[in-house]
Amino acid sequence: MPKLSALLIVYNEIKHLPQVINNLSFADEIIVVDSFSTDGTFETLQQDKRVVVFQKKFEDYASQRNFAISKANNKWILFLDADERITEALKEEILQIIQTDTPKSAYYFYRQFMYKNKPLRFSGLQTDKIYRLFQKNKAHYNPSKLVHENLEVIGEKGVLKHKLLHYFYDDYNTYKGKMIAYGKLKGKELFQQGERYSVAKRYLKAWYKFLTHYIIRLGILDGKKGLIISKLNALSVSERYKELKRLQSLSPK
Repeated sequence: MPKLSALLIVYNEIKHLPQVINNLSFADEIIVVDSFSTDGTFETLQQDKRVVVFQKKFEDYASQRNFAISKANNKWILFLDADERITEALKEEILQIIQTDTPKSAYYFYRQFMYKNKPLRFSGLQTDKIYRLFQKNKAHYNPSKLVHENLEVIGEKGVLKHKLLHYFYDDYNTYKGKMIAYGKLKGKELFQQGERYSVAKRYLKAWYKFLTHYIIRLGILDGKKGLIISKLNALSVSERYKELKRLQSLSPK
């Protein structure tokens, strides 16, 4: 039977260990790349005999993920974030896929977003899907996408029917910090692409993001949760242009 490598990239994820490792224990190997955590994550992983752990300084998500892929020994890659969980039904579907005689190159997973252990129904996240299962020699992450990284796939793509659970929101300050960090990386990406800062873009795009998530994508139906998520998504857009402005100011004229 084809073998499966489960991969994680982590930074200060002690709260999600060992749950995520237990969740991935059906894989033939578990490889974790740690970005020099300061909360005991690396030390905990070193003590777990099921895990092979590496450390690499974080530069961006794409390069971190590609480094993890380079360490995998098997044909199939299952790439999870530390706050994601495979259900029993999804696990069985994954195992069936990798045993198929004519599998596709990569598979999207739909995600069920969990807000403090309760499902978030709307807020622009209800149709979210992401690559999580793929053949190692047929996919890699685009190095020009520093955040919300894009998997480039050679060949056919498929979609799994069972959802992946994503425990994306533990508390306000943690999620706010994450969205600010995403925004800064996106700002760096825009700077590298030669985009110029403008006040109009910063504020109009942030408001558009908020209204899209809260009104058009029905965040209002999620109540207070939807308002928080919509506001923090808009904050990430604002931080994107704030970082672009900062980088432009440091760049030689």
